[in-house]
Amino acid sequence: MSETAPLPEPTRPGRFVLAAAVTMALALVAAALLVPRLVHSLEPPDLDEVAVHDGLPLDHVSGDVDYPVTPPVGGPHAQRWLECGVYDEEVPPENAVHALEHGTVWITHEPGLGSGDVARLVDQLPEEGILSPYDGLPGPVVVTVWGRQLVLDGADDERLGLFLAEYGDGHTAPEPMASCHGGVDADGGTARPA
Repeated sequence: MSETAPLPEPTRPGRFVLAAAVTMALALVAAALLVPRLVHSLEPPDLDEVAVHDGLPLDHVSGDVDYPVTPPVGGPHAQRWLECGVYDEEVPPENAVHALEHGTVWITHEPGLGSGDVARLVDQLPEEGILSPYDGLPGPVVVTVWGRQLVLDGADDERLGLFLAEYGDGHTAPEPMASCHGGVDADGGTARPA
């Protein structure tokens, strides 16, 4: 009688299948989370998120205005416009809006923005521009011209340059050839040349 070789012990394919399924599921979740970010990072920056506000009133008013947009993009404003420059404290929005009417670019930032980021914004501020902190912004930095506004991710957001190239000439403003030079200085703020 011949001897037969022992049969191998049965394997437990269930453990292998389970481990493979869990690994595959984790890989799919990771891909679902990372692929959109990767695709977004490869797309060139654009101005699709610029908010447009048309039909803004041009009234000169005295006193405070309750603007519906933060920071304001236009509308009723003070008799005098705000002087161009860099401010280290908030400025009266009614004077800044009058400067917007003249074609000025207004870059606002969160009051706690770091000095390096503020310096980056100063470097990009056009001559017909105002830079100031503004409490309650919808993002770290907001760039505004009359009737147009873009919320930025920070001082290094590439869309700032695109916005300035597109709207920095003041063409959306009712008085695009006027200037913010010769305006009033904000109480408590120190304006210095941009």
